[in-house]
Amino acid sequence: MAEIRDRNQPHLQVHQQYRYDYPTGGGKKKNYRSSGPSTTQVLAVLTLLPVGGTLLALSGLTLAGTVIGLLVATPLFLIFSPILVPAIIAISMAVTGFLSSGAFGLTGLSSLNYVFNRLRYATGTEEMDMEQARRRMQDVAEYVGAKTKEVGQKIQSKAHEARRGHEVEVEVSN
Repeated sequence: MAEIRDRNQPHLQVHQQYRYDYPTGGGKKKNYRSSGPSTTQVLAVLTLLPVGGTLLALSGLTLAGTVIGLLVATPLFLIFSPILVPAIIAISMAVTGFLSSGAFGLTGLSSLNYVFNRLRYATGTEEMDMEQARRRMQDVAEYVGAKTKEVGQKIQSKAHEARRGHEVEVEVSN
């Protein structure tokens, strides 16, 4: 008799993964568990470790440049306070610097986290679901993109408000 199952109930099958690399007698291949990292895993670690370190270094340099720029620009804000448009441009550049620093830092840390997790998984302590990792990286990328867009819209609206206020001020003085 055919088994009828509810479509709303999840169907889960678990399969053990074996490697079929070494042929045994008779042309058959032997099943065995991998005991160490594969060549692909080693190459991934060797590739991503410098990438993560470079992104972290870029994050630090961007943050330092942004802080130095703010330190130089702050006295200019106090001296030239009636000039709003350059101030808004400088503030938007500073916010952009902080956001890019955060994005570089987040990307570098997640790359390093990925490398260390791959090392841990390569030793056989845990198995990694690549689809879950891909979804997690997409979620982080979407979150960073949404936050960047949100801050950009706030800066743009403040620039429009400041420009309108400056135009009203010019009309009143004429």
